[in-house]
Amino acid sequence: MSAAPIAPPVSAPENTATSLISRLRDLVNPLTAGIVAVIVVCACVAVWLVSGHLPVGIVLGILIAAVAGVALLGMFAFTGETDILSGEGFRAADIVGALSEPAAVAAFDGHVLAVNPAWSDAGGGTKRLPQGEHAPALFVALREAKAQGTGRALVRLGGFDYEMVVSRLGEDLVLVRAASQGVLGNGLMLKHENPPAVQDDAFLPEVTETHKADLPEAVMDAFAEAAPFGAALVMGDDLFAARIKDFNTVFAALTEQVPDKLVGMAFGDLVTENSRAALIEKMATHKSGPFDIVLNVKSERALQIYVSHVSGGYSLYLFDVSEQKKLEQTLVQSQKMQAIGQVAGGMAHDFNNLLTGFKFRNDQLLLNHPLGDPSYEDLNGIRQIIARAEDLVRNLLAFARKQTVKRVTLNVGEMVSEAEVLLRRLVREDVKLETEYGRNLPNVHVDKGQMEMVMMNLVVNARDAMRAQGGGKVNIRAASQTQDEAKDYGWPEAPAQGAALIEVSDTGPGIPPEILAQVFEPFFTTKPLGEGTGLGLSTVHGIIAQAGGHIQIVSPPGKGATFRIFLPVWIEAEKPEADAKPEPAAKPVPKDLSGVGRILFVEDEQIVRGIAAHLLRQRGYEVLEAEDGEEALAIIEAEEGRFDLLISDVIMPGMDGPSMLKLARPILGDVPVMFISGYAESEFSDLLEAEQNISFLPKPLDIKTLAERVKEQLAA
Repeated sequence: MSAAPIAPPVSAPENTATSLISRLRDLVNPLTAGIVAVIVVCACVAVWLVSGHLPVGIVLGILIAAVAGVALLGMFAFTGETDILSGEGFRAADIVGALSEPAAVAAFDGHVLAVNPAWSDAGGGTKRLPQGEHAPALFVALREAKAQGTGRALVRLGGFDYEMVVSRLGEDLVLVRAASQGVLGNGLMLKHENPPAVQDDAFLPEVTETHKADLPEAVMDAFAEAAPFGAALVMGDDLFAARIKDFNTVFAALTEQVPDKLVGMAFGDLVTENSRAALIEKMATHKSGPFDIVLNVKSERALQIYVSHVSGGYSLYLFDVSEQKKLEQTLVQSQKMQAIGQVAGGMAHDFNNLLTGFKFRNDQLLLNHPLGDPSYEDLNGIRQIIARAEDLVRNLLAFARKQTVKRVTLNVGEMVSEAEVLLRRLVREDVKLETEYGRNLPNVHVDKGQMEMVMMNLVVNARDAMRAQGGGKVNIRAASQTQDEAKDYGWPEAPAQGAALIEVSDTGPGIPPEILAQVFEPFFTTKPLGEGTGLGLSTVHGIIAQAGGHIQIVSPPGKGATFRIFLPVWIEAEKPEADAKPEPAAKPVPKDLSGVGRILFVEDEQIVRGIAAHLLRQRGYEVLEAEDGEEALAIIEAEEGRFDLLISDVIMPGMDGPSMLKLARPILGDVPVMFISGYAESEFSDLLEAEQNISFLPKPLDIKTLAERVKEQLAA
């Protein structure tokens, strides 16, 4: 936007005279009088000491000289920003004050002379222009403004990025103003706006068209020579055919060239062919940068370049943005993993419903075709396939961190010892399995089945990795670590109580560095087609994260791979003896699964609801069905809460199970409620904190388990 003029500019002579009179008026103050008096007294004493007498004429001469000297110093030697700007025909405060957008007047070296309130509110500094990651773009814009009158850059103020228009004010100053708020980026030079040049406003001095069109002189200034980024001067009309004339030491380091060889080299020889084609396409947009560029070098740095026209050639500014790119990739990776986790959790939830229907039907058929029946083996084979599908669902839920967890307190040493028996069956004769654990190892609070799955996955991967070399050794080590030891060993967020370490290492070829960052991604595998799902290590990562732990990979090239699993030490809370309660006796499993009672079964999946209700009716129960929370609430109100048991899914379209129960509880009274879900109980337990008489049954369900739990709830 264009700023409104404050007042018509005055002529330079008139302005200078007014400025001198104003300064003289300002000099008349007690401080100036004191300075003059001190000078006169000191000079008179000096004359008297030298000559022995003090004529009146000499005293008057000293007085006049002192006054004149102080006046000259005050007017010319101690000029400030107001004096510089007044000499150009305007005032900094007037310029920035007339603009509603963030604006500042600064020198070409970055020192700020004046800012408006909008600049301060946006987070801009009052002493220097923004520095840091956006300094390169701003530096190029300042050079463009000095040479051509205006320049542009995307610069961050506070927490937002603004497209800054840099306009030259006279010979030594610039006006930096936010033309528009940009999108978060990495210093892009934007050209989508072309507002009227700031110099055309009434309060700015005129700049001729000839001066605007002038290109800067083709020289390397002192700032570019000492810059912490690469700078070079190339001469020629075509950028890639242009010859390198001058450069700084950082440019030579980034291009990995000997300085003597760089002089006279064509810039295009430093750039890869693919990058050259992309750079030509981007430069056709008439932007200055930044442009991604790939050089013919050994290192894998991420580089960006700015290109600025100068007289007879180009100024190049080369920046190493490797760290920034790594941060961007980390953010994208975390977002991708989160999205895949949500998809995996949803898929597993739906698949659990289908598996429940398969299991119900298959179990019913097995009851009708017991052992010895010709169809028994086929039905049992179907049951085994369903069990494998259940494992796949557990892997998906573990990756999504939504698996139903049954945590118990286990000693790390005992856990490794018990798993060793299972793991030895998985390795071949050419692979030697060793375990190393001592006494007095700490306890952890984990799901035993999940931890066995973790160790099994890691051992199987190690076995397969050593297949090509004819075998090797797998070592499983368990140890106890303090918080500081765990931090030094690879868990920066280790808890105060310390960590239990489980380390699985092998003598295989190791993991190549280029794929090390991908091993925990779902569906990523290096195994041949058909030999791996790519869910093994992603499942391991999900299980350890769900347990509140950390996993790290160490794999020196050619020296095998080591997976370090850190788990927080579990410390049992001490309870007063008075509060100690006797362990409840284990409930006997009922042999007769039939019963009597009135049940409301709420489930949005018709396959699960229909089959489960049918099987419960076969066992003597009266079952009413509802497909969502709203329908269930209507049935409860119509039946006035006359139910012996409520069975409900948790996640349903519209009203979910916990919300439905809160509304129905005043009608149901203390009727027991059993929630069924494929998600972990912890996913929704906070919604049921105030509820009593609640139980949970994970999916996929089977006839026997469902019937047993129903009879237990009704008996209680």
